[in-house]
Amino acid sequence: MTDPILLEIDGAIALVTLNRPQRLNALSYDLIDRLMAALDRIEGDDAVRAVILTGAGTRAFSAGADIHEFSGSVRHGPAIAVRDFVRRGQAMTARLEAFRKPVVAAINGIAFGGGCEIAEAVHLAIASDRALFAKPEIKLGMPPTFGGTQRLPRLAGRKRGLELLLTGEPFSPQHAREIGLVNSIVPHDQLLTAARELAGRIIGHSPGAVGGVITAVTRGLNMPIAEGLLVESEQFAALVPGRDLAEGLTAWKQRRVTNSSQ
Repeated sequence: MTDPILLEIDGAIALVTLNRPQRLNALSYDLIDRLMAALDRIEGDDAVRAVILTGAGTRAFSAGADIHEFSGSVRHGPAIAVRDFVRRGQAMTARLEAFRKPVVAAINGIAFGGGCEIAEAVHLAIASDRALFAKPEIKLGMPPTFGGTQRLPRLAGRKRGLELLLTGEPFSPQHAREIGLVNSIVPHDQLLTAARELAGRIIGHSPGAVGGVITAVTRGLNMPIAEGLLVESEQFAALVPGRDLAEGLTAWKQRRVTNSSQ
């Protein structure tokens, strides 16, 4: 049986691939569970400093939930459907959003439904010029359930988010960039190179500082600014006793002395 998740670690960067290309990398329950396990492994490996998440094959990042599997849960009623499907998917996107190491999505094709919700949840995203996005859950007679009703309007704004959620119509990578869903668009054959380059620009910094930024932003966005500032303060305070901050301040002062003496 083919593993639905591939994990390759190259130096400080982990490449995680959704690996069901014959099903357009649909998010089966097993795939989600194995993705969560891969994140656990990455979290525990101090040598890994960043994650790139992409899809196998040439057609899709992920076409969304595995409808055949999901339908089986629906037939058993709301309690089972919520337990097996909704909670599992929401736990996945929440884990990606709160992950202390930067997660860069490399959107290599279709990102529909749950695949789009992964793009909404991760910290950064780069789209291939062949990518295509959609929120088609409305066409199934349901709202998005992996966080799309909450994250997409926060990214795009209420009215633009609602238009995408209520029509279910596909949208281009250019529109995804305009609404803040992706950071940039690159030629398809340069996608992973661009993702690695972006990750490389981040991992040169202190891992504690990177994690602090991610946590402060992720938690603070859902709080009044006064509460968010407390989170920011907590993240800074946690770094004060550490070596990275002391070394960073010392290096800055040494550069300042060197520049002023020239």
